[in-house]
Amino acid sequence: MDPVDSQETLTTADPPPLSSTTADDPLTSQFGTLNDLCPELSSLHDLASRGSYRSILDKVSRARKLSLLPLPHHHLTYLSYNALALTKLRRYADAQAELDSTLHHHLDSPHYSFQFYPDLYPGRSGSFVPFALRWIHAILPGKLGQRGETLDRLYTLLDFVTTKLKDLNASSSAVSAELWRKREVFVINTIISQHLSHKEFGVCLDLIERMVGRSGEFEGRDTVLLSKLGYVKLQLGDLEGAKGTFDEVEGLVKEKMGEEVEYRNLASRNKALVYLVGKDYLSAVREYEECIERDGSDVVAVNNKAICLMYLRELSGSISVLESALERVPTVALNETLVVNLCSMYELAYINHSDIKRTLSNWIARVAPDDFDTSCDVSGVIPVFLVHEYGKGDREYRFVELNSLLELGRPSKNDKLAVLGDDIRVVNHLRAKSQQFTRRQMRNL
Repeated sequence: MDPVDSQETLTTADPPPLSSTTADDPLTSQFGTLNDLCPELSSLHDLASRGSYRSILDKVSRARKLSLLPLPHHHLTYLSYNALALTKLRRYADAQAELDSTLHHHLDSPHYSFQFYPDLYPGRSGSFVPFALRWIHAILPGKLGQRGETLDRLYTLLDFVTTKLKDLNASSSAVSAELWRKREVFVINTIISQHLSHKEFGVCLDLIERMVGRSGEFEGRDTVLLSKLGYVKLQLGDLEGAKGTFDEVEGLVKEKMGEEVEYRNLASRNKALVYLVGKDYLSAVREYEECIERDGSDVVAVNNKAICLMYLRELSGSISVLESALERVPTVALNETLVVNLCSMYELAYINHSDIKRTLSNWIARVAPDDFDTSCDVSGVIPVFLVHEYGKGDREYRFVELNSLLELGRPSKNDKLAVLGDDIRVVNHLRAKSQQFTRRQMRNL
């Protein structure tokens, strides 16, 4: 979590800034570590990384009661983690109440700037509002049914980030410029997710093409962004356009990425997706197997291989693929969509599926992080394909339900395509609310 959202300026009276080899952004002065910025911040960061969000709530409450936060920016930093934890735990109303009771001014108010407290921050200027807090403030209304307010705030946040990028000058560090470019992509990804969930594909195309164009200004065409563009084209039914985009991704991977496993798997998953659209499940399985051979923790390839096997009537094999992934790489494979798919397959394969799912639920309760949605193993739905993984290495995922794309099996109108979404720190799992497969439907595939 980034501590502040702007690069501050220093006067000549300040101590000399740290060199560019240390932490010269987002703070350019005396903060060399997280704990220098805020008391026990490294501990909060570690708890968030491990999914221990209830522990974060306890730690924040303790710090407030013991008055361990003497400076104004300490309070906003701890507020960010507290709101994050509440949102992760799907306590959206509590998170909104926390912001309402703590934020007495608009986030751009001078009350949240260093220069407003000259005695506490001599010679320093700029906002000390954490960027993560701005983002949580933007997305929370949508969690409470106020989508219009969330879109307004997200576009306002995008304008804020774009303005910061324009204000960067030649004297700004490369770290700062890269940070703000990443934030721009992050906010646009969030906006795209909002529009995808409501099938507003034209807006998504415009935003992604804007991102692709901007990425070309800096380091050439971005393979992940291009892949995302291909996915949206598929949603619009433009199969040839999607194939052309995926071919460009494959060419870039061969030309620039070399033997990097992550990008080779990206190209292979794109190719497999085209096979899926054409119901060529055997070819798709081969592509996913190559991905898994290169990277056994590729949860997208694992999940989609299992579902392809299911549609090939190899139900026992599909169950084995998912169970093996949970055993080998539980921290990666333990996400709600994969568990939902496994439970759906249990219901198709076993008469005593309730007992088997109960055993799975007990295991999940022991190993899952606090924000894991345990309701996902209650009842199965039509198994969900994953398209792409963002933020690989992070345990958190966002699932966005899109319109029916893959006409798989007889009940094709109920099929759903889920996107394993952006590298987002606050998660809302949107699942396909489609009818459950029956054994008879399975035999008719």
